[in-house]
Amino acid sequence: MGTQISELMTRFWRLIGMATTMDDLALVLADVTVCLGFQRYALTHHSDPLRTGGRLMRLHNYPPQWVDYYDQHGLGPSDPVHRASYVTSSGFPWQKIPRLIGLNREDYSVMERARQQGISDGFTIPICVPGEAHGSVTFVGPGASFARQEMLFLAELFGGWAFEKARVLTLGRGIVVPDSPLLTNAQRQCTVLAAAGKNDGEIGTIIGISKLTAGLHLRQACERYDVSKRTLLVVRALFDGTVNFSEIFRR
Repeated sequence: MGTQISELMTRFWRLIGMATTMDDLALVLADVTVCLGFQRYALTHHSDPLRTGGRLMRLHNYPPQWVDYYDQHGLGPSDPVHRASYVTSSGFPWQKIPRLIGLNREDYSVMERARQQGISDGFTIPICVPGEAHGSVTFVGPGASFARQEMLFLAELFGGWAFEKARVLTLGRGIVVPDSPLLTNAQRQCTVLAAAGKNDGEIGTIIGISKLTAGLHLRQACERYDVSKRTLLVVRALFDGTVNFSEIFRR
């Protein structure tokens, strides 16, 4: 078994690396899907393609009628599978979704409709790259929740490789040079404290500067992000990884 896994890893690492177009990558993913014992795959950003002009990444072999329904109802951002991927850093079987997020009536309705299209059991690998839309790679097939652990390990490995290759092919993200504005340490500290609900005076007291200086740092941070409000500053800084949730909430 160890030799077989090693051979699969080597084979698909090479095939993914050799892909020069998204069509090439789709063929490799179809091959990976079958070899892992699944039936379908989806590599996608979690956005509504009808509202983004199709600029985001998406490869899949899902049933066309399901894709049409999915897109017409703008389910990309609200899909329970996608939402579950935001609260874990590792691949998860779909049977685990109710333990990851709360599900409402609409979620159960979407999942039932998907089941009617043969999309009833899957394994999803979350992808989060600061400054980009969240994404994931999913493998679907009967019994996906009970697949052998070594197959799930390979699914997570191949999914990550494939998503990164798709980024290189579609977004030109080979070697990433950040194009987002980097804050000074003082500006970043003030942004974190503002996100935690502190006003200028409280920020100044905490980090040992004046109220006016704290306000100046935040205005300059807003200018670097080309935003006029602190709420947008916080959102942008969270989105590109300049600040993170843990340092906000631990305060």
